Amino acid sequence: MTPPHDADPSTATTHPGLHDIAMPSEEQAWRLEEMVILALTSILFFARLGARALWASEFRWAEIAREMLLTHNYFWPTINGRVYFDKPLGSYWLVIGATWITGAMNEAAARLPSAFAGLFAAALLIFLARRLYDLRAGVMAGFILATSFSFVFFSRTASADVETITGELAALLLFIINQRRPTGWWIITLWLIMAVTSLMKGLLGFVLPLTILGTYCCLAEGWAELGRNLLHGSLANRLRWLIDHNRWFFNWKTPIALALALTIYYLPFAISQRLTGSDKGLYMVYRENVERYFDPFDHRGPIYVYTYVIFALMAPWSALLPAALFHAHQRFHFTDPARAHRTRFALVFFWATFVFFTLSGSRRSYYILPILPAAAILIARMLDRPISELSPWTRRLLYIGYGVIVLAVVLSTLAFFPPHLTLPRPYSLLPSAPNRVLFGIFWLGSIAAIIYATRDFVAERIFGSIAVIAYLFMFYLFVMAFPADDLYRGEKPFAEQVRQLIDDHAAELVFYKNVGPDFYLDLPKPVPEYDRLRDLDNAMKTGSVHWIIVRRRELSELDFPTTTLAAEPTYPWDPREHDLNAMLLVEPTNTAH
Repeated sequence: MTPPHDADPSTATTHPGLHDIAMPSEEQAWRLEEMVILALTSILFFARLGARALWASEFRWAEIAREMLLTHNYFWPTINGRVYFDKPLGSYWLVIGATWITGAMNEAAARLPSAFAGLFAAALLIFLARRLYDLRAGVMAGFILATSFSFVFFSRTASADVETITGELAALLLFIINQRRPTGWWIITLWLIMAVTSLMKGLLGFVLPLTILGTYCCLAEGWAELGRNLLHGSLANRLRWLIDHNRWFFNWKTPIALALALTIYYLPFAISQRLTGSDKGLYMVYRENVERYFDPFDHRGPIYVYTYVIFALMAPWSALLPAALFHAHQRFHFTDPARAHRTRFALVFFWATFVFFTLSGSRRSYYILPILPAAAILIARMLDRPISELSPWTRRLLYIGYGVIVLAVVLSTLAFFPPHLTLPRPYSLLPSAPNRVLFGIFWLGSIAAIIYATRDFVAERIFGSIAVIAYLFMFYLFVMAFPADDLYRGEKPFAEQVRQLIDDHAAELVFYKNVGPDFYLDLPKPVPEYDRLRDLDNAMKTGSVHWIIVRRRELSELDFPTTTLAAEPTYPWDPREHDLNAMLLVEPTNTAH
């Protein structure tokens, strides 16, 4: 039997309740579950990682790393020879490091850092939730995160988003482990973790952990206590209270830690500036992190975007999120100090992240990915207790959420039918779902999981049922279906066709209003780019231009006759915008070879 979930056998001096709870009777069993879950996560994140061609923003990480390897300049990120310093250098260095494993700069190398980061994030969340509650809750939270749609997606995508989540979790876990000795030397490690995390994607690696920890320390005793101490009394007493509750920040070690962290963060930019004479890296840090947050120049999503986006990002587990949030806000959680501190930390983790990204002027759906670990903890905590202990409304929301998941499984049977029988045009022209035999096996496994749960509707069976459904569908989607989709994607085959046509005359190729499939062209030197027709015409007069890669939408702008030699393939179900963006290799008709 698991001991009482909210038992607190020890006495905390600062924030009681955030610590390990001994589980001698089930410890070995749940440790086995932990190893199994991490093994399954590894399979999900690494299986056929390089089987799918790069897409969209992945080209940025792959091409910058390729050009760094080509030029041996690891402090000046470029795409086709042009500087691209929108992100710090750390994530590109990880891609370069991954080539030691893959033996080449390819799709797998570009994605390996994200896959490793995703695995580490799942493990860190297990440890964090265990410190908050118990190993059982930790295992649940880790697997919930590892099988959430967007987390799997970005763990198999070349980017810096999952690395940021991993660094955030490492910082929060370090705080939870050491929060009873807030002035210890661990403060140095905390700041170094934030510095390294910030070298992946930007200053978010500093700002988000500081926001969460600062907010939690002020709210650890609740809103009423915060109001009494910050809204009443002398200014000196208010400041004293604020400092006392944030000793992890207000201590003599913090200036040392901050100096080291800023040095580590600034050093790559300083070396880059010294080698190139350009301070563009630091300017882009300001532009991408500060200016974009307060005065955005793009991605101005509506202020309510994250209220519904999170349900897509965390599918299928997000169906249980309303129940988990309702359960976490129940008053009984706050009657016992030990339970209150644990619940407040989880809620602050969730809501501080939500508010931080909502207040940003620049909003995109995946920006709020760092909220997923907090949501996973809340859902795991709800499922880590008997359903009979949940309030009536929590149970209702839980039943509704599980019903939504069951409905989704039932609707997935449409994948067995040809699209022309179930979808409107142009989607009716889509090919049938790949590997339908495997999909059928997984579908039967999901139905068996549903039957298993509904025969005895208890929390453990609900978790096990959704875990099976989530894992099987994520495995099918990301390991089988997405790679099969490469048959209908044209960047890579188009680049291969271009390479065959131009043979060893790459110097005669130019880009017009695009950068082409530069990674897959794998050329030793940058290709000249022209954004104005006048400049292209002048280059044509020199006789150095024999091939032009242009998008179909810009082809009509060329004021000279051309012959299309190769075209990026498009399909009937593609939207018109995709067709217009398709790349063409054209040859001026007055050029002889």
